[in-house]
Amino acid sequence: MKNILFGLSLCLLVSCKQSSGLSVENISDEILENANAYQGDWLTYGKNYGENRHSELNLINKENVEKLELAWSLNLNTKRGIESTPLVVNGIMYLTGPWSLVYSVDAKSGELLWTYDPKVPKSHGEKACCDVVNRGLAMYKGKLYLGALDGRLIALNASNGEVIWENNTLVGLEGSYTITGAPRVFDGKVFIGNGGAEYGVRGFFSAYNAETGELDWRFYTVPGNPENGFEHPELEEAAKTWTGEWWKYGGGGTAWDSFVYDAEEKLIYVGTGNGSPWNREIRSPGGGDNLYLSSILALDVETGQLKWHYQTTPGETWDYTAVQPLMLADLQINGENRKVIMQAPKNGFFYVLDRLSGELISAEKFVYANWAEKVDLETGRPVETSFARHINENVEIYPGPFGGHNWQAMAYNPNSGLVYIPAREMSMHYGKESAFEFEPKQWNTGAEIVPGASGKNNGKELLLDSVLKGESYGKLLAWDPVKSVEVWSHKQENVWNSGVLSVNNMIFQGDAEGNFVAFDAFNGDQLWSKNLNTGIIAPPMTYMIDGEQYITIPVGWGGAYGNGNKHTEQINPGTIYTFKINGQAKYPEFEEALKKSRIALNTLMSMDDISHGGQMFSRYCSQCHNLGNGGGTIPDLTYSTEAVFDMYENIVLKGVFLPKGMPSFEDRLSEKDVEKIKAYVLHTASTLEP
Repeated sequence: MKNILFGLSLCLLVSCKQSSGLSVENISDEILENANAYQGDWLTYGKNYGENRHSELNLINKENVEKLELAWSLNLNTKRGIESTPLVVNGIMYLTGPWSLVYSVDAKSGELLWTYDPKVPKSHGEKACCDVVNRGLAMYKGKLYLGALDGRLIALNASNGEVIWENNTLVGLEGSYTITGAPRVFDGKVFIGNGGAEYGVRGFFSAYNAETGELDWRFYTVPGNPENGFEHPELEEAAKTWTGEWWKYGGGGTAWDSFVYDAEEKLIYVGTGNGSPWNREIRSPGGGDNLYLSSILALDVETGQLKWHYQTTPGETWDYTAVQPLMLADLQINGENRKVIMQAPKNGFFYVLDRLSGELISAEKFVYANWAEKVDLETGRPVETSFARHINENVEIYPGPFGGHNWQAMAYNPNSGLVYIPAREMSMHYGKESAFEFEPKQWNTGAEIVPGASGKNNGKELLLDSVLKGESYGKLLAWDPVKSVEVWSHKQENVWNSGVLSVNNMIFQGDAEGNFVAFDAFNGDQLWSKNLNTGIIAPPMTYMIDGEQYITIPVGWGGAYGNGNKHTEQINPGTIYTFKINGQAKYPEFEEALKKSRIALNTLMSMDDISHGGQMFSRYCSQCHNLGNGGGTIPDLTYSTEAVFDMYENIVLKGVFLPKGMPSFEDRLSEKDVEKIKAYVLHTASTLEP
């Protein structure tokens, strides 16, 4: 009773609204700006405009968290990745799933109220570099806003899921664009970016009128062909930092995830992505910083005019995006109150900048990084190591393209003063691709990339880093953004773990083995855990209904890493798990997956044909299919049945598995090519243990 009274008192102190009549219909700019006053709800993707993912609700606390049990669960009947952060208002939960489906759920009982399927063409799945995922919704004045995988921005009636308006954000554009990120609503506008840099697109993000769906403004992150002019003046300056004919490769710079907003300053902050292709020697052979790749941009919310920019990785060549979560905070630094923006991007440095001016305050390594010695605070630029650009060597670089931190949400706890990062130590060998040929429908990295290991690549010795020597693991990292030091960390066996939630003085996170864990925010002690039998990548969130606090974790293995790897016995259907103190719901039971055997068929193809098949497999298949490790959400083909091998031509060329998301390659491969790929898979299977 004491804890309950304290929690209710806290809600009164912060004007916490619990089932108070707040609904999607009356969510305005003012309410979103003051989202922290509505602790019982979760109104925006990152909890508030600054996206610190921290809740002061404390009916679930360190003293009673051991009593946390299941309140309800909901099977979404999908086996692709779930990365969504649910929104909750007035007892109703809204979330997204694979293929951009939307679900409305009674947040107290788990009853499904309605679903919306935008019917994304399954052929669009091959344009998604990193699974057919979606990270969530925005809500505003009775509407939910969805960015669909095929590039549509859709406004739904929150009460029934009916379409109010939709707008194709890709009108007049060519290329393999996708949307996987959550829209944001700031100042009456809906903001959305896109992905596709691996496929040769030109990045941009847009502001749409939230009421009508009309385009207000658009900002391109990289310049196009200068002969065609520049869409806005910032691009003319940016073009001076490029060389060659970069526009033929798209350029990249897609803004596929992070948007935050300072309502007082009317500034929106956006993170931008990697170059297209990755290798700068190809897209910009004369060098250059290649603005605005891998940058944090601050823009006027009304006009889209750029106020300042900071480039985390000038001349990006490692897939070091800066689209990772941005976070706003007010910090005391050297005795002065600073309004800051913080980011832990892929490149392994934690950045703190003055969000009004763009001044770099600090930048220190939060994971091991050997591509740069440090960031020079005078110039704001990294001091690269001599081997970083891997022009003539196959060298092991930390971090690799999965990054020291990826899209998985981090959190900031103002009580501890710490930022909690779902980090990883993971490398990749980079070398220049020997015979690069641009193909719009395929990955275009321009680099030979091999996971950290010994051996050879492209006929050259792989040079192992002398510190971690190819070791990979994940870690939940507590970082002091003022002192720029690690305070504590929790090592995890695998690299692909979930985003985090800060609740009062606890941190919640899921991991690749299916463990959902609560930690002490101050010292990292484990307080509670529950194994949910499927890897977890989405972040948890919390809310309150009728005086009870709930914590929800969407569970659905997948994403860029999960497509080809798994770390549980089987991958169960995507399921929403919601917990409360003394919950009494039964855990769902799932059918046990059939045990598969490795295929044992002979091939009569020559070794030259098998080798050619391996090259084509690497080019056209390996982005989704791993061989030899059992696969993830997408099958390991060495475990295919004889019936599947008999159907290879129909699957690969005729698209008979298109309803499952497997595209047709008839426009790229011949029957002879498919026979060689099949021979390569069979040969690979014959070299592995049964």
